[in-house]
Amino acid sequence: MSSSLRRGALAAAAIAFSIASLAACGAGNNAQTLEVKPDNAAISVGPIKVQNALVITQPDPKDSGPAVISATVFNGSKDPQTLDSVTLDGGASATLSPAKGKGKVTVPAHGSLILGGEGNAAAVLSGGREAVRDGDVQKVTFTFSETGDVSLDAFVVPAESYFSGWGPSSVPAAPGATASSSASAEGAAGTTSKTPKTPKTPANSSSASSSASSSSSASAQ
Repeated sequence: MSSSLRRGALAAAAIAFSIASLAACGAGNNAQTLEVKPDNAAISVGPIKVQNALVITQPDPKDSGPAVISATVFNGSKDPQTLDSVTLDGGASATLSPAKGKGKVTVPAHGSLILGGEGNAAAVLSGGREAVRDGDVQKVTFTFSETGDVSLDAFVVPAESYFSGWGPSSVPAAPGATASSSASAEGAAGTTSKTPKTPKTPANSSSASSSASSSSSASAQ
């Protein structure tokens, strides 16, 4: 190859490398290749698609509070479906509640449902630490009114960092326990009522009474 052709090939390679580098820089720090996203589970059965399924536990490993199941459910059919149950492999079953009011949790026709997070429907596992452990992969089964069972493997993660807004809240104290605690606190603070002491009789009251008695006797005589 002549020197002129070699110089032309090198120049073309340099230009191509420069264009590729500029394209990469132009993508910026938000390029998809630079994004780090948490692992999530997804599956489709008929018109139902479940994605981003996770079992989220208390952030403190020593906390025995409930865990929750977080997921997004899509319904591609023309009819709504109810989410009748969410269970873990081993028998643990979540308590379901809609985003507002009472009744069944419904996935609207051609719509979606979010489980977990403030203002959304909830699936709560009362015995969180007994049912799951952080770092495990847990089989979760969603049962729908028409599609039936939809199962997938979900990661178990604590409600920290990215998942902090989707985690469970602590178990509220029983009303009786709260009242008892309040009474104990009041006693410790010294607010318990005491029986007032009987005021002491002034020291000269006895002398005054004796003088009055003597005067009465003298008058009578």
